[in-house]
Amino acid sequence: MTSFDSVEDLVLVAGATGGVGQLVVGKLLEKGLKVRVLTRNAAKAKEMFNQRVEIAVGDIRQPATLPAATQNVTHIICCTGTTAFPSARWEFDQTPNLLEWGITFLNPKSSEAKAKNSPAKVDAQGVSNLVTAAPQNLKRFVFVSSCGILRKDQFPFSILNAFGVLDAKQKGEESILNSGLPYTIIRPGRLIDGPYTSYDLNTLLKAKTGGKYGVVVATGDTLSGDTSRIDVANACVECLFQPNSSQKIFEIVNKGQRPPVIDWETLFSQLK
Repeated sequence: MTSFDSVEDLVLVAGATGGVGQLVVGKLLEKGLKVRVLTRNAAKAKEMFNQRVEIAVGDIRQPATLPAATQNVTHIICCTGTTAFPSARWEFDQTPNLLEWGITFLNPKSSEAKAKNSPAKVDAQGVSNLVTAAPQNLKRFVFVSSCGILRKDQFPFSILNAFGVLDAKQKGEESILNSGLPYTIIRPGRLIDGPYTSYDLNTLLKAKTGGKYGVVVATGDTLSGDTSRIDVANACVECLFQPNSSQKIFEIVNKGQRPPVIDWETLFSQLK
């Protein structure tokens, strides 16, 4: 459940062309693991990963596209997401005019109904769809969630959740917890370092955080702060090799002095 002990192991990365997802794929390949990426844009994935991955064309918002993508996978890392506030990434049927943008911010539910890529459709329903499609013998489902899930009434999370992104992430978490699948749920703070939207694979394999801060993990949704996308991606991959990270939900932020090497085994051993 926590190690790669077979040549048949295959990791599916959802959200692979996003900021964290690209780095996750690079890290998996660096470790010599077989990777399949779930993407809506096969041409973009082929260019980005230079034919070193399997490509499954699909969309977590479209359940019918997922069984083929998840067939024979042993691990799933879900890095999907959208913006917390209405933007072009929400994929409105038509671009709102100035008045409609104003209505959107005054009435979040109206914007939700008109958007194809809102948090509710991606982080809640999409994650639920992916969980449903996961093989029952899956070794691990890793989900990138968010700090503040349990503090939605507290600043600054109350602002962040104005359009329901934390509500949606929490529903995604619940679908995983209720599935019976082995899981690790990672809750980063505000993401920094990137996004790496124009990186090629060689650059991804060499990506290192330029920050001077160490990595801190904790449980119970108690941490706040910035989190390097590189450290989130490393946590997504390293947790697969650490028994102490199975069946755990934890926050991760960057604080304190950064050591020469991040000791993930020790970090995960702190999780209760």
